Amino acid sequence: MPPTAETDRQMRAEVAEQPLLLIFLSLLAVFGCATLACSILVADFVVPDHDWIAETISDLGAGRYEFIVDIGLYTFSAALIGLALSAAHVHLGAWDWSVGIIALTVFGLLVFLIGARNEYGDNDNEGWVIHTYLVYGLGVTMTVACFALARGAARASPRYRRILIGIGIVWVLSAPVFFLLPTGIDGIYERYLGGVSFVLILSLAHLFYQRAKH
Repeated sequence: MPPTAETDRQMRAEVAEQPLLLIFLSLLAVFGCATLACSILVADFVVPDHDWIAETISDLGAGRYEFIVDIGLYTFSAALIGLALSAAHVHLGAWDWSVGIIALTVFGLLVFLIGARNEYGDNDNEGWVIHTYLVYGLGVTMTVACFALARGAARASPRYRRILIGIGIVWVLSAPVFFLLPTGIDGIYERYLGGVSFVLILSLAHLFYQRAKH
């Protein structure tokens, strides 16, 4: 049945940003970064004979103590998806901002899959081993998120655009190097790349938190 003029008027809703939602999701992003960093630090000490310079985070996510890093990865995944929700709630751009929202969402899902598959660091080669492809996906979605969100972020402040573009450039130059490094130092280099991703997440969290306050 087609809506009448009366029902059409009743169906209309006031569209407004929700500051409390933005604050919650921004704090979730900070919490996700902190939890992942703490889980890696704890696992570095708990996992026997682990060399944090030579062995990657993936090595910590397999075996008896895999749950420690998995908790961090799941929380980090929630942080990314929370930022995607914030970006969708506060749409600051055109098509490129929408692409950035999708990139953040896929980024978060990839992190979740990496934690859930548990096929890394233990020489698992049974079935369809997709860990390498997931890592490639992380590299691509991180790059897309940085550059796609930059123009819209400038509407909040030009400094956010500079930060996101700077992070994107650093990431594009740094991430491929990981696959060329000797195995003796790829653990510490992977942690450096994780720190770069933290800068992106914390910058976006700051953007949405400030917007919620004002």
